Amino acid sequence: MDFDVIIVGAGPGGIFAAYELKRLNAELRVAVFETGHPLERRVCPIDGEKIKKCISCDVCSIMSGFGGAGAFSDGKYNITNDFGGSLHAHIGKSKAIKLMKYVDELNMEHGGAGTKMYSTSGTSIRKLCLQNKLTLLDAQVRHLGTDINHLVLQNFYNELKDEVEFFFDTPVTDVAAEDGAFRVVTEKGEYTCKKCIISVGRSGSKWMESLCGRLGIPTKSNRVDIGVRVEIPAEIFSNLTDELYESKIVYRTEKFEDSVRTFCMNPNGIVVNENTNGIITVNGHSYEDSSRKTNNTNFALLVSKHFSEPFKDSNGYGESIARLSNMLGGGVIVQRFGDLIRGRRSTEKRIEESTVTPTLSATPGDLSLVLPKRILDGIIEMIYALDKVAPGTANDDTLLYGVEVKFYNMEVDIDENLESRVKGLYVIGDGSGVTHSLSHASASGVYVARQIAE
Repeated sequence: MDFDVIIVGAGPGGIFAAYELKRLNAELRVAVFETGHPLERRVCPIDGEKIKKCISCDVCSIMSGFGGAGAFSDGKYNITNDFGGSLHAHIGKSKAIKLMKYVDELNMEHGGAGTKMYSTSGTSIRKLCLQNKLTLLDAQVRHLGTDINHLVLQNFYNELKDEVEFFFDTPVTDVAAEDGAFRVVTEKGEYTCKKCIISVGRSGSKWMESLCGRLGIPTKSNRVDIGVRVEIPAEIFSNLTDELYESKIVYRTEKFEDSVRTFCMNPNGIVVNENTNGIITVNGHSYEDSSRKTNNTNFALLVSKHFSEPFKDSNGYGESIARLSNMLGGGVIVQRFGDLIRGRRSTEKRIEESTVTPTLSATPGDLSLVLPKRILDGIIEMIYALDKVAPGTANDDTLLYGVEVKFYNMEVDIDENLESRVKGLYVIGDGSGVTHSLSHASASGVYVARQIAE
């Protein structure tokens, strides 16, 4: 064997798996294969001046590379079983929480010390939400910020680079099971290993699905989350963000009884583009460094959709909506809430005259031509509901960017050890369809490393 363990993907799951393997057994020969670049080479060409919109790089530095899609997130690690995935359903609730706390300890040791831990415990905001037909989910939230998150990742790499063999810019095309071992095929050669860990993230969803088909590993359809990113003056949400930083709030619509939730809240943050398999969507970041903070807060409002029969391709549904947005706007569309309610598209003039200065250069347009009525009605209901706990959310000048889509991998059939039916092949992180967050993905990497080390 060339290696004892090969890890496909250098996102949070892969990084923490590699770290824990070497911590428990320094003699193990471990390799990590990654489609994207090393951290220092992960640079998005959008500078806001010469290049204002996504130019569809062959490999998106925002989505791929050391640190995965989480590298340029705002570094929020939520310690909870209430959201972020169903890791606890495989390994148990208590064990999942302990692993997430262990991940937090490692982040603190690698440069995150001094960042704040927020908690919903004992907050009066829960009562305020309940009084207005909203539900605040329980969580502890460690906010690193995009800048500190980058530092933590760099420290992990500096510690691992001499202990683990990294293959960057090396896409894996196939993994074959042979006589109780594995042959990992890349565009630059083939390698063998005793154990293989797949941690390809959401951007590897199509590849993961095809691999499961070739290896006969059962999968089942997962959901897709579709919605918009809201941008408002930071003062409007300060009563929530000052105490909780990120508040996960759920609302059940009166019209269709659909669930709408807030996601990825970024106080004093920025709105950014994302490129997933050539589809341009929107996301948000924030920084710990006060000099990089803005006057706006942004967060997503998402509606979950799950399909079973006869249509099963939830991600395909989300992709079609995102492509329609790209077709109409050449990328991301931005619209004032007041324009949306009045049934008219936003224009450059109306955006310029808005009291909210956009942090992303997007095309003024009409989101009602993109989002299905049921989803859009739910988002509008949710904005009015949030206006009751954060007055000003439903102001005319509130900006809505679309579309935001969270693609989830087909849920892979794995056991309590996160091992597939192909013995020795483990599937972790968001690529498994089981985890949907930095903390859950990282915890799954630690868990599998311990199974292998034993």
